[in-house]
Amino acid sequence: MATYLLVHGAWHSGQCWERVVPLLEAAGHEVVAPTLTGYGDTAHLAGPEVGLDTHVADIVRAIKENDLAEVVLVGHSYAGLVISSVADQVPDRVAQLVYLDAMVPQDGESAVDVLPVCQTLIDLALQSESGWRVPPLPELPPPAGLFGVTDPGDVAWLRSMLSDQPVRCLQQPVRMGNPALRAIPQTHIHCTAGTPEGVTHRPVPAVQPNGSPAQVWELATGHDCMITMPAELTDLLLKLG
Repeated sequence: MATYLLVHGAWHSGQCWERVVPLLEAAGHEVVAPTLTGYGDTAHLAGPEVGLDTHVADIVRAIKENDLAEVVLVGHSYAGLVISSVADQVPDRVAQLVYLDAMVPQDGESAVDVLPVCQTLIDLALQSESGWRVPPLPELPPPAGLFGVTDPGDVAWLRSMLSDQPVRCLQQPVRMGNPALRAIPQTHIHCTAGTPEGVTHRPVPAVQPNGSPAQVWELATGHDCMITMPAELTDLLLKLG
């Protein structure tokens, strides 16, 4: 039995994994899919003080309080930053890092360094009435849709779980200075359909930090593949369990 810890991205909540969790559990695995501070049922906790460090602490706490070990740590989108810093803090608890259509940082980088278009979101938030709220990205014509979701029913469900992102999440740097982090195997899953302009995947080096060949898989769907292709995503994740 493997333990999967699924970390949602910006604006979303742990609810976005509802179609994946039962499939992994049906295969006999333990699954934890928490909601980060400031989203979903914790949206009332959002504020200018909530940032990347807050979310890293959320996941480290989930690992320690549940005494999780040999974790397949999956980070979607913005959560690529989160899982990188989490693994830096508790590398002995993490068996695999999975960057699911995610930001893939280097030590000391912020979201802007990985995805420069984030600077526009930061500027708009700082100039807004709140001074810190980053609203969800707008729905675009197909195939981009709402985070790659185009089915009307799925779009409505997705809208119900979205909330604003605190700007500090995009400003704080990732910490990846622990040498033990380099030994953890990495897998990259790229969603290849409906990618908005200005959003790109960083090239994945041919060799992982641990010396093994890069592992890059693709799903021919939009960004929120856990909604649009839950079975196909689960099949890929099961290869790592």
